Amino acid sequence: MSNDDIIAAAKKFAAHNASQHDGKAQPGSVIGKILAEYTELKPRVKEVIPLINKTIGEVNAWTQEQQQEYVEKNYPELLERVKVEEVPKTLPPLENVDKWPMIKTRFAPNPDGALHLGSAEPIIFCDEYAKMYDGHFILRYEDTSAEVKPPIIEMYDKILEDLEWLGVKVDEKYIQSDRIEIYYEYAEKVLAEGNAYVCVCDVAEFRELYMAKQACSCRELPPEEHLKRWNMMLDGSYKKGEAVVRIKTNLQDPNPAVRDWPALRISTAVHPRQGTKYRVWPLYNFSCGLDDHLLGVSHIIRGKEHDVNTIRQRWLQKHLGWQYPEVINVGRLGLEVGILSKSKMRVGIEEGKYNGWDDPRLGSLMALRKRGIQPETIRTTMLHIGPKPVNVSISWDNFASTNRKIIEPTSNRYSFIRDPVKLIINGVKDEIKVRLPVHPDYPKRGTRDYDLAPDDGVVELWMAKNDSEKVSEGCLVRLMGVANIRVTGKGDEVTSELHSMAYQIAREEKAPFINWLPMTGVVDAEVVMPDASVAKGLAEASVHQLKHDEIFQFERYGYCRVESSKPFQAFYTHK
Repeated sequence: MSNDDIIAAAKKFAAHNASQHDGKAQPGSVIGKILAEYTELKPRVKEVIPLINKTIGEVNAWTQEQQQEYVEKNYPELLERVKVEEVPKTLPPLENVDKWPMIKTRFAPNPDGALHLGSAEPIIFCDEYAKMYDGHFILRYEDTSAEVKPPIIEMYDKILEDLEWLGVKVDEKYIQSDRIEIYYEYAEKVLAEGNAYVCVCDVAEFRELYMAKQACSCRELPPEEHLKRWNMMLDGSYKKGEAVVRIKTNLQDPNPAVRDWPALRISTAVHPRQGTKYRVWPLYNFSCGLDDHLLGVSHIIRGKEHDVNTIRQRWLQKHLGWQYPEVINVGRLGLEVGILSKSKMRVGIEEGKYNGWDDPRLGSLMALRKRGIQPETIRTTMLHIGPKPVNVSISWDNFASTNRKIIEPTSNRYSFIRDPVKLIINGVKDEIKVRLPVHPDYPKRGTRDYDLAPDDGVVELWMAKNDSEKVSEGCLVRLMGVANIRVTGKGDEVTSELHSMAYQIAREEKAPFINWLPMTGVVDAEVVMPDASVAKGLAEASVHQLKHDEIFQFERYGYCRVESSKPFQAFYTHK
């Protein structure tokens, strides 16, 4: 390849690059493009770089109009940009929509803990379908099991906050502990009609009977007796564990869990909202089976492990002469990192193992949000999985990749030096002006400027401890965006000699690229890592301008979310 060919290539890429960077071509980018297209030049890199740099200087002397005109006239293909739009993932249509006056979906959490990524699966599906059919999304707090799953009072609001963050529109909101009188009304109805009974049998004796597919002595008593017993449950005549309301089913059902299942029982637990106002509380299948009809739910989206609950609730609704909603079963969702079990989270928090529901080690929505995961990432992931009755384990790499595509365009770059070590560079004759892009793909956002002026031929910088441990005496190192240095000594600090400026030389010698910061104009910074450890170091002072919740990237470290700007603390998102 002749010098004329090299000059022509340099003009081509320099003019195009300059047109994207306010009329000033970036030498590193231009040289990289040339070497990538003309690989035969790599052995001659030291020879051709001066020629390329000279041509870049000439192109930079042109006006922006001349640069643009040169590219349009000679290399119009460089200006063609075909944007490929990804087709949005959609859910399959619902079945039997004509049977219902309005499509209503419901998400029914127990406020005994924070929502997690597994919760997001039915949430997103319910929200998408409600919007798809111009229907309603119902939020129903199932908080009537204070003895087994005691509600946490702040979770009522935290769940709403999570739904709002996910972009979910809640059309109707209900709290089951406010609906006890309604459940009492229907308990009396099924008792009066002979479809339920109050059982006072010993638990062990009853178990033997129903396992043998036999009725207990309470089952065939007249409704009047059961209504009398019901009132005794309410007025305190029966104590906890002495009486329970059971729904009549088929005692010959092959599944023992379906046979005459318990619907209401006495509880002495103090409810965080109702206190001790009520002593008889509905169990899950009774309150849920009633509310799904009373609230007009048309389609239930829930885990396939609820198959038995579906059968139980069908029995209740059959007794009442109601049409049961359509059911869509979905599999369990797993994540390679983070805990998705509310009970494990709660125990860990109560024992002091975790720092709260937003601890980065957890898979709660609060924790993912604090780390910088975007709601669009969660919605996109769920739509990609779709409502299928199979268990799915989400790869963190794939999850992070989806999030990275969303946050990359808005994540400006900054420098962070963890556990800083002093780096001394000798042999620097002239001031080095460094211009690092705020974002490499958006030059109009400006640059981060550093003027490294030598003091008697010496420039001192900060480098990360882990980088200092990787370099050895005599090796060539590339300082990001600055120059190449040759390490001359290691100890409490690293000493070196200025070697050269062109980054292609570092590429050719496969030199490690390391981040750095000047000795002044820096601030203390902390990054909370996924394992809840804290990385401490220095960051450029401009990070103080970042706002709470803003997402950015510490170069060669990772994406982060701002927790506080002064003092500066961020939570690590991912690479």
